[in-house]
Amino acid sequence: MARTYIFTTEDMSMGLPLRITFKDNDYIYQIIDSKSINHNTNEIELLLNGEKVELVRDIKLVWKQKEGSQELDSDLIQALGRSVSLRLRM
Repeated sequence: MARTYIFTTEDMSMGLPLRITFKDNDYIYQIIDSKSINHNTNEIELLLNGEKVELVRDIKLVWKQKEGSQELDSDLIQALGRSVSLRLRM
């Protein structure tokens, strides 16, 4: 039996849910507006387990969390940044 998937416009602008395993914990994230991301992008917005997280890549190409949001483990931020970079060939 064939499966039918219905995507809303929100799904299309945010992309499909992606999974990353970090320190034996699974995290689900979505890239907000992945179409605007290119090789020169230094800021990305994600939904991580339903909460908005903003990442910034510094001069040394290290991903950090943008100030003003809930602080997450810096190694998790690095792993998320690398995951997005690999998926979108940044």
